[in-house]
Amino acid sequence: IFALIKLDDIPLRVNLKCNPVLALELRAEYPEVVPGYHMNKKHWNTVFLESLPEALIKEMVQHSYDQVLAKVPKKEREALGV
Repeated sequence: IFALIKLDDIPLRVNLKCNPVLALELRAEYPEVVPGYHMNKKHWNTVFLESLPEALIKEMVQHSYDQVLAKVPKKEREALGV
C-alpha cells in the first residue's frame, strides 16, 4: 500500500508513504503536510490536497510508490514487469 484515501472526506486528503527525512522536510515547508493520520508517523504523511501544487502532489505520490516498490523482492517486481 502506497496511498490511502477516503474519497468522501472534506477536505480531501491522502496518506502517503515517505522517507523519514523527506517527511520532516515536507512537514516543515508545507502546513498541508502533517504526520500520517492513524499511521506510523515516521514513515507516513497525511497530505491535504486542496491547496498544494499539482506537480508537488504528483511527486509525493510517485515517491510513495517508489518507497513501497523498493521493498518488493526483485523476483516479484520482474513478474509484475516493473
